[in-house]
Order: sequence, then C-alpha cells, then structure tokens
Amino acid sequence: MLRDKYEFDPAFWAIIEHQALKMDPELAAIDRMLEDEELYQLIKADPAKHRPKTLVTGRNSTPVEVILRMLALKRLYRWSYAETERHVRDSLILRWFCRLYFEPGLAHTNLNRWALLIQPETWPAFNERLTTLATQLKVTRGRKLRTAGTVVETAIHYPTDSSLLSDGVRVLSRTLKRAQAVVIQSADLTRSLFRDRRRRARNQARRIANGVRQKSSSAKTAMNQAYRRLIGITQATGQQAQTILSVLQTQSDQTAQKLVQRLTTVIPWVQQALDQTVRRVLQNEAVPASQKIVSLFEPHTAIIRRQKAGKETEFGPKVWLDEVDGGIVTRWEVLEGNPDEAEQWQPALDHHRQQFGKPPDQASGDRALYSPQNEAYAYDRGVKHPVLPQPGRKTESRCSHEALPWFKRGRRFHAGVEGRISVLKRKHQLDRCPDHDQANFDKWVGWGIIAGNLAVMGTALARQVV
Repeated sequence: MLRDKYEFDPAFWAIIEHQALKMDPELAAIDRMLEDEELYQLIKADPAKHRPKTLVTGRNSTPVEVILRMLALKRLYRWSYAETERHVRDSLILRWFCRLYFEPGLAHTNLNRWALLIQPETWPAFNERLTTLATQLKVTRGRKLRTAGTVVETAIHYPTDSSLLSDGVRVLSRTLKRAQAVVIQSADLTRSLFRDRRRRARNQARRIANGVRQKSSSAKTAMNQAYRRLIGITQATGQQAQTILSVLQTQSDQTAQKLVQRLTTVIPWVQQALDQTVRRVLQNEAVPASQKIVSLFEPHTAIIRRQKAGKETEFGPKVWLDEVDGGIVTRWEVLEGNPDEAEQWQPALDHHRQQFGKPPDQASGDRALYSPQNEAYAYDRGVKHPVLPQPGRKTESRCSHEALPWFKRGRRFHAGVEGRISVLKRKHQLDRCPDHDQANFDKWVGWGIIAGNLAVMGTALARQVV
C-alpha cells in the first residue's frame, strides 16, 4: 500500500536538538519548499497508478515523501543511486531532510524502481509549480526572459558505419539465440537460421578500423573489401531475423511476443544502417544528417554541428531552455532532430505569458532566433524590449537600433544564459544522459533542470534569511 509519510519521531528530533545539528541554509530552504502539498501530490500521482489497488492493499511501501526527497538529493549532489542510499543512511541531517528518521533506509535498487514510475510529463507540471513558488517567494518577478539551446549527449560510442553494422549483427544474433529456445521445436527450421555471425562481423569491423589509420591505396582497397564483407554479413543476419520473426508471429506465448516486439523494432534500424553504409561507402554519396541513424541503442540521438571549439560535432538531442530573471528555468523542450532555432521564439513567449499572466518586459535570444516576424510577434504580445540581434550585414537604421542602451543591456543580460547552461551541465548532470530510450532521456533532463531550480531558489532564500 502506498504511504504518504512516516509519523514524526520525537526521539529522533531529541537527538537532533541535543547534538545542535543544523542543515545548511540552502538545504533548509529546499526542505521548506518540498513541503508544498501540490508538489507532493504531483509526484504521488504516478506511483499511485502502478497497480489498480496500490493505494488500498498490499504491504506498506516506502513513503512518497521519502522517495521525492531522496531523488532531489541525488540530482542536487550528482550522486548515483547507491551513493544516495549510503549518504542518507549514514547522515542524521539527511535522514531529517528525507523524513526517514530511524526507519530502515531505502535500497538504491528500490529507489531506482520508484524513479522509473514517475512519467516524463510530470516534470513540466512540477516545474511550473516550482516557478509559481519562486514568484510568490520573490526569487523572480518574470520581467526578463532569455532563451537558448544546448545539446545533452546520449551514452553512445562515436558512431561509424562499421561499428553500427557490427552492433546490428550483435543485437540480432543475440535475439536469435533467445528465439532458438522458443521455436526450436519447429521441424521446418534448420540450424543455419540461428547461425551466429558476431565474430565475423567483429573481425571485419576491426580490419576497417585498422585500414582507416593507413593512407596507402592498398589499405583503402582492403578496407573497401572488408566493408563489402561486413555488409554481406549484416544482410545475411537480417534475412535470418526476418525468417524467425515470421515464425515467432504465429506463436502466442509471452516470450515469443516480446521477441517479436524486439525484432520488429531493431530490424528497421539495422536496415537503415545498411542503407546509409551502402550510400556513403560504396556509392560515395553524402547522406543528410536527418536520414542517418547513429546508434541502435539510442535511436533518438541527433547529429548536431555547432562548430564549438574542441567539439565540432555533438551526438544527442537538442534541449531548448527558457530562463527568467532570478535564474529560474521556466520551460524546456527536447527537440527532435536539429530544427530551425527560430521556431522556439514564439513558444517561449507564449509559455511565459501563460506562466506569469503577462509578457516579459525584455525577451532575448541569439542571432539564430532573429527574423522580422519573430520581432513583430514579440511587440504584438506586449514585449517592450525584444533583443534579437540581426546576423550578417546590417542597415544603418538597424545598427542604430542595436546601439540603443536598452538593447546593449539586453545583450549583456542574455550572455548569462550560457552560464546557467554550464551550471546545469557541471552540477546537475545535463552534460550526458546515461539512461536509455526517449522517455528516460526526457525524465533525466527534467530532473536536472528541477534540481538546478531548487538549488537557485535555496541559495536565494538563504540569502533573504541572512
């Protein structure tokens, strides 16, 4: 049965008072914010749907209050689930913060399971409530808005055509081996349909990698031949998988249906990797980034080229952020592919007006967001000072406009959004997402931004107390 919280323990509190233990002011401010009932109910709603009678039957669960606070600590301090368990178990202050008292600590494996129950769409609603609290507590007034994008990388190796094909053979062969135990009783199937070609694929991929380092014409010829052999190996494995898939689809047991789902998902990805390899390597065709797949395990990964020093190409979805004065990120969106950034200007203004009930006095973006339509949209929505620098050659009147004092102040304010992004990446793990699939990626980004907002609000409120 899902529980709300543990009963207050006077004996635990007596020890805290006797030892004169105190939370850090920032953590104490976050502790007070997490007592908000609306925040709690937003988190409780998802675990409550886990089973039809989760709220009324079954053995007592870890309270939702403890789960929420432990997950907040995890992202506030960049801890793993195991580190979170250990630190909370060993610290009286953190037991107090998590409302755990003298109760047994929550195992990190169970904390992970609870975290998986919280759905991606919960975090935007959670953050909107946090923003409302920040406004009520005068951490922000919503007078200034700055919007910018960044890339949160996925946990993939550097993508090459040979490694993608080798991964495809590995995944399909592994699935076929599992399928063999399910369909081996069929008399019409031969052993060749379950042939494992992983070692051959791995050897060809290694030859290709060695050939890349050599510049001779003979090495290039050998590498091309290795690519042809690897393509043939992948095609043969794909044909095996298609045959086994048709057999599995005739069976109704749960194991067979799981294998059907796996093969139905993976086969098109392997085929896409095959097509782009043939086009790039054998036909010398430049394949557009939008038509490429760079990982069979994280297919939502996009190829982003931003010409940054030391990292010209990044692999991961682009995440768009809106930040207001006070350092609060009010909105984020995980973009699909690498769309035109100018499309993010109007949603940012609309969301700000919905959140605060009025337009910002000043809204700013970088050059990629500039267009006469975007500037006119800002004026139409009541923004007094839209700060959108025009790229390229400027007319004399445009130069005069961008030299106005309010425009230059807006440019300086907008530069701070890069600092906010840097803090989110360094302190709250938005540099790289270790979790798999799109839904978990969305949750990872949401938790990171919420942890950043909690830290900003905690610092601001601690200063107000002082």
